[in-house]
Amino acid sequence: MSENPFEHDYGTKKIFESLSDIAGKHITIMGLGLNGGGEAVATFLAKHGAILTITDMKTAAELAPTIEKISKDPSIDTSKITYILGHHDITDFENADCVIKNPGIKYDGNKFLAVAKHIETDLSLFLQFCPATIIAVTGSKGKSSTASAIYYGLCKAGFDAKLGGNITVSPLSFIDTCTEKTPVVLELSSWQLSDLRGRHLLKPRIAVLTTIVADHQNWYHAMEPYIADKKLIYADQSGDDVLFCADRNNWGNEFASEAPAHVVRYPIKPDEEWLNDICVPGEHQKQNVYNAYLVLCEMGVKEENAIKIMQSYPGIEHRLEYFYTWNKIKFYNDTTATVPEAAVAAIKAFKEPVHFMGGGTDKGLELDVLADALTESIETQRVRSIRLLEGTGTKKLIKLLKKRKVDYLGPFDSLESMLNDFKKTIIAEFSISLERPANSKSDTHTNLVVVFSPGATSFGMFANEFDRGSKFKEAVKEIFR
Repeated sequence: MSENPFEHDYGTKKIFESLSDIAGKHITIMGLGLNGGGEAVATFLAKHGAILTITDMKTAAELAPTIEKISKDPSIDTSKITYILGHHDITDFENADCVIKNPGIKYDGNKFLAVAKHIETDLSLFLQFCPATIIAVTGSKGKSSTASAIYYGLCKAGFDAKLGGNITVSPLSFIDTCTEKTPVVLELSSWQLSDLRGRHLLKPRIAVLTTIVADHQNWYHAMEPYIADKKLIYADQSGDDVLFCADRNNWGNEFASEAPAHVVRYPIKPDEEWLNDICVPGEHQKQNVYNAYLVLCEMGVKEENAIKIMQSYPGIEHRLEYFYTWNKIKFYNDTTATVPEAAVAAIKAFKEPVHFMGGGTDKGLELDVLADALTESIETQRVRSIRLLEGTGTKKLIKLLKKRKVDYLGPFDSLESMLNDFKKTIIAEFSISLERPANSKSDTHTNLVVVFSPGATSFGMFANEFDRGSKFKEAVKEIFR
């Protein structure tokens, strides 16, 4: 076993040799949450006869939407479910046959997990019992867009594909519909991969490593353990499998040199002419779409068909998502840009002048790259204004902007105050009447772009980045009616 606290080895021991073994087992689910993962694993285990204790530090009121969904599921016996909410009781972990761990919970130093007899995750259960063909995607930037583009392409090409993992869909929610012929695209975070260490369950037919940058350093505190988790995506591949990783890149060189799979190096910033006609904005999206195209070809889709399909890929929610137009000003929601490099990519994605909105909670990352991009973009008028939500990450960014003598507005204590400030300014600047027609998605002539790309996490002000994005869209549509 590794001495690195971020490299806990879970071993190959199985508590469930078959699905029938789940019946009658006392299982504690640590972390119910609101994004569907806890709900899916609870439903899966309950359907197979487990006796469940569901424990979460959130209160019943906070978790009400998820609890209500479980209670209304006619396929499960809710009398076998006990909720311990607002706190954890260590006896629920000591006495359980198995504990289901949420990937966002650290193993290191966790007294509750330390007493567990056996630990599983929704992903480890899925990989143990599902016979599907796995296409796994991880990285720091672009993994959600790449995974979604692959899924979109496979479906358009006629495959009965599924999409799950870190993209907020637990694969246990569709496990009953999977066969050996089902391609399942899994977006995997470093934490989800870490929870698979030593299990030898992840053996993807195709693995894709997207762009690697410093991320989650408030968790890892160094790149080495972060990269070690990323490497688990190919650790148990064979020579018959394929790994796609970057060309002309140090991390790519390291991955390629040690991976047991057949390695294909994709070009950074592909210059294929057909990529100029894709629907999603931004140079960085060309990379995601191109990588998805490579996977389609590997899956047997003819090249010309793969190109046509990927040119029609519309993008996904919360990732440079166009959702509203007000008086020829287009609004984009890029809330899943939780690292500064992603916010930089958003700024550079548009030909039109951008009003930038960002800021949030610090997660131990250097923000100079974002400060530099904002400075340059203000000077070239690519960015017309900068508005920032309050947060510890915002404080760090403001120091850097002041050092560079870059003007900004805020920090604002809410989305509504930030958006109302923008509306007041834009009306004064362009003499826009409040009575003029509002939303027109068919209007292709756009003078300005508003992009909400935080470059930071959402802790404190929002439940998570998806909640942040949803609330941003709601606020925009309410304020700019």
